[in-house]
Amino acid sequence: MQTLRTTNLYSNELSCPSCIGKIEGRLHALAGVEQASVHTTTGRIEVRHDPEAVSVADLVAAVGEAGYTAAPRGF
Repeated sequence: MQTLRTTNLYSNELSCPSCIGKIEGRLHALAGVEQASVHTTTGRIEVRHDPEAVSVADLVAAVGEAGYTAAPRGF
């Protein structure tokens, strides 16, 4: 049975709408990610995922591959 978790990552590097597509695209490419939303006004990246398929470290790495630094907060 798949148990989904919502993880909030935060970045202070989200300054333009083009960030949204880059980051969401990288996150959606990961197996186990059901939903990803980037909120540029708050710097929050909300990811709904299966923690057994994709770890928080994997999410942070995917954001890094898009060119941005992010860290988890709010577990």
